[in-house]
Amino acid sequence: MLPLAVAVALLAPATNPKPERGTVKFVADDKANGVPERFRLDPHTFDYELTLKHTLSNAGVEVWTLTFPSPVKSAHVENDTVPCELYLPKGAKGRPAAVVLDILDGALVVSRAQALWLAQHDIPALVVQMAYYGPRRPKGSKERLLSTDVEKSVANVCQTVLDVRRAVAWLESRPEVDPKRIGLLGTSLGSFVGGVAAAAEPKVKNVCLLLGGGGLVDAFGKHPEGGPILALLSVVGITPAKLRRLIGPVDPLTYADTLKGKKLLLVGASRDDVVPPAAMKALWEATGRPSILWVDATHVGAALHILPMMREVVKTLGD
Repeated sequence: MLPLAVAVALLAPATNPKPERGTVKFVADDKANGVPERFRLDPHTFDYELTLKHTLSNAGVEVWTLTFPSPVKSAHVENDTVPCELYLPKGAKGRPAAVVLDILDGALVVSRAQALWLAQHDIPALVVQMAYYGPRRPKGSKERLLSTDVEKSVANVCQTVLDVRRAVAWLESRPEVDPKRIGLLGTSLGSFVGGVAAAAEPKVKNVCLLLGGGGLVDAFGKHPEGGPILALLSVVGITPAKLRRLIGPVDPLTYADTLKGKKLLLVGASRDDVVPPAAMKALWEATGRPSILWVDATHVGAALHILPMMREVVKTLGD
């Protein structure tokens, strides 16, 4: 396997820029499968466009751009097209695959590196940009997936979960992918959104949640920096109990029983200074104590442990 920096340096221009256009059937019986009502979709079809972006010739990986419409109509038309990047091992057929969700900054540095790693290990990886990420954010707009408007933030996360469901349906339709072995990898913010998306999509079997957790209100309430913030919110009428009700629909802890039915890998940082380690411990306990890897690091410092982390991710998603 080539190191990431070397592989990126060997980009070759696409030789077939003509896009592939098609239609995907979304087939589901969400009520029978116990999908939470807010995440249910009726059977339908949607169109997509797939274009070869470039080839990592020495890494044996092709990078494609994929777009499809979101099943949600938001307040901004730009946000209603879902841009993705597909990292595809050359010659792949019937392989396990994964949706990959990025961290808070949305620069795709982390998710692209992870997707390339997976593709180099024969796992097609589809990076899905979340609501109001990248080109989904209107030019000059301050819109973000998360904001101080809790209800709007919850709606944006719910839209992303539904987008992921369409992404899984697209992967399921591809000859390169084994439809019975579709997984999900999310890191930091992507792990919180990914935990909910994995619970909402019955076709996602293998799930890797890195540097996240669940039960954030309680976890941050015990955190040196989070406690004062919650106390301040209480002064303006947003009590911890109210905040739990507001964010419950997008807290992975809410769906712990469903996640128990997946092959689940959790990765936490023992000295995490962004997400309290208590959040990961809470999710681990609630999901039946699945496989967990703790790295002795801060949130950002966990990057120094990328090799052991990604080895475990490949084992989980490649099953």
